[in-house]
Amino acid sequence: MSIYWSEILKGIDPYVPGEQPGDKKYIKLNTNENPYPPSPRVLEKIREVADEKLRLYPDPECEDLREALAEYHKLDKSQVYAGNGSDELLAFTFLAFFNPTGLPILFPDITYSFYPVYSNLFKIKYRQIPLDGSFNVPAEQFYAENGGIIIPNPNAPTGKYLPVHSIGEILRRNTQSVVVVDEAYIDFGGESAVKYIGEHPNLLVVRTLSKSHSLAGMRVGYALGHKELIEGIARIKNSVNSYTLDRIALAAAVEAIKDTAYFQETRRKIINTRERVSSQLKNMGFDVVDSMANFIFVAHPCVPACEIFRQLRERGILVRHFKKPRIDNYLRVSVGSDDEMFCFLKEIGRIVGF
Repeated sequence: MSIYWSEILKGIDPYVPGEQPGDKKYIKLNTNENPYPPSPRVLEKIREVADEKLRLYPDPECEDLREALAEYHKLDKSQVYAGNGSDELLAFTFLAFFNPTGLPILFPDITYSFYPVYSNLFKIKYRQIPLDGSFNVPAEQFYAENGGIIIPNPNAPTGKYLPVHSIGEILRRNTQSVVVVDEAYIDFGGESAVKYIGEHPNLLVVRTLSKSHSLAGMRVGYALGHKELIEGIARIKNSVNSYTLDRIALAAAVEAIKDTAYFQETRRKIINTRERVSSQLKNMGFDVVDSMANFIFVAHPCVPACEIFRQLRERGILVRHFKKPRIDNYLRVSVGSDDEMFCFLKEIGRIVGF
């Protein structure tokens, strides 16, 4: 710890991303990346726009992308905001709508680990709502007084989905604070809360193109909500960095949104693989949490997760192990290609003696 660090820096515990090792080639099932490449139309557009115009700043308002997203979601452009990945937009959201001096914000106790990181960084009080024994989000626990709510749906790292009508009830019970629904994985199952935007001006839906559109390397996220919420995010962004998305990312994102046929094809493949692999893991004796995401959350009754994690890594397969209370015997396994999942099932079967 440096003597030059600020008191804020000394007090935070940063988010730890999934490892991206370079020592050898691994089957990477640890960071929820899409196993399929971006749309061919996206790659063609990237080649087209990688030209002399890169010397110029990109459009700070992301007009073309916001228009494409508005058309896709049947919203007005004023209800759409684009940013450098959903994580950046979540950070802007915490700054824009959650008050350090107000009531605590609410989010699940087992959830995306950036939420407590941002809360601590921005000095925002928070209260974690415990999931039940089956890892379900107890919607009724979010009816309490609060300074804001954030719920990932489907949840991470469990993959559990909260029915959209439960989100609707949370919105009806909370009209004085902003309710954020983090839909990073919604394209792999369930119904989006976007349909509630028209009747609930305090709803903000945050999404990403990293998972379902194969653009994790481009860092494109977006938010959907009432125009006053969108304006709030814009004010924060323009107080930090006016140019958050580069020219190539903007062009690639527009093309990805427009190529709905390719999106549906790869989405369907991932869902089918998830269901098949989940069934096979259950046959091996694993406890498999019902997932509506592009990953599976599993535990074995006899072999500890840390041991499975270690042995898989030695065999060139990376998964995610969270050393946290209640989930330290679970592994999060991203859904890879069929060939990758065949190798994974073969090796994990050997480890557990199946």
